[in-house]
Amino acid sequence: MKKKRPTLQDVADLVGITKMTVSRFLKNPNQVSIPLQTKIADALEELGYIPNRAPDILSKSKSHAIGVLLPSLTNQVFAEVIRGIESVIEPAGYQTMLAHYGYSQETEETRIATLLSYGVDGLIISESYHTERVRKMLAVAGIPVIEIMDSVSPPIEQAIGIDNQAAAYAMTDFMIQRGRQKIVYFAARMDQRTLLKIQGYETAMRDHGLTPLCLKTQSASSFTLGATFLQEALAQQADTDGIFCTNDDLAIGALYACQKAGIKIPQDISIAGFHGHDISRAMVPLLATVVTPREEMGRLAAEHLLSRLAGQPISQTVIDLPFRIEPGESI
Repeated sequence: MKKKRPTLQDVADLVGITKMTVSRFLKNPNQVSIPLQTKIADALEELGYIPNRAPDILSKSKSHAIGVLLPSLTNQVFAEVIRGIESVIEPAGYQTMLAHYGYSQETEETRIATLLSYGVDGLIISESYHTERVRKMLAVAGIPVIEIMDSVSPPIEQAIGIDNQAAAYAMTDFMIQRGRQKIVYFAARMDQRTLLKIQGYETAMRDHGLTPLCLKTQSASSFTLGATFLQEALAQQADTDGIFCTNDDLAIGALYACQKAGIKIPQDISIAGFHGHDISRAMVPLLATVVTPREEMGRLAAEHLLSRLAGQPISQTVIDLPFRIEPGESI
């Protein structure tokens, strides 16, 4: 049987006051005397009272919750995005309602419907391509929506991110300038951002008169996948001298697999990742990577969302953040 949650009346009975006095305290503790504040706080603690926000939401049409929709909750990239978002919205009295969609448009549709049903005040979503139903739901919801991670795709309302295609082009060009010609691209998940990175890589290769070779999978990226891709790359192109990966996980897996096989990095093969995880700064050799401002992306998205909730118009439709090429020691 479900245990009954403590009510306002239970708190009032424990302290020996009216329900209205407890309610006043919950809205603003300074509305009751200091000795009574302590007694009510102690009673709330003892009973484990959880405030019921439903009446507030109904009367004010505000939930003080921001829906945040991410493709993965295990990927470190998005952990840093969340940290940036929460550093802004929590001091402002808001909370995040997190959901993930596993890189599936259909799941994204279901998750957005759920978040909207809880009456979230705004949405931060990390995808730029949506089903028609998602677009209709967001149009009808009438709440601010910000798309993150990608600054190129046309936004629904506002986008904050990087130019993934330009970033991949820049890293590929950097590897070619360092003398690499047989560079293979490792791609996982095949979401829109990965497709943009592949375009950047392929364009850079062709601009230099080189032949691109891309290994792709719909599977999630992992260290072991990076090692598997390395074997496939060498089987298809024995003289591979460069590997560029869609994220650092694949790059780290490929790098360790090279070390295990006695392949020297970077003398025999150069390896580059994407995003600049903390581990890439602690490896031997240090991993070359495209450093992306994930935490800043989350912080800016939250700041712009709160500004719009306060009634301010959209100041910038697209905010294109800078990326940085970190040469490390693996190129």
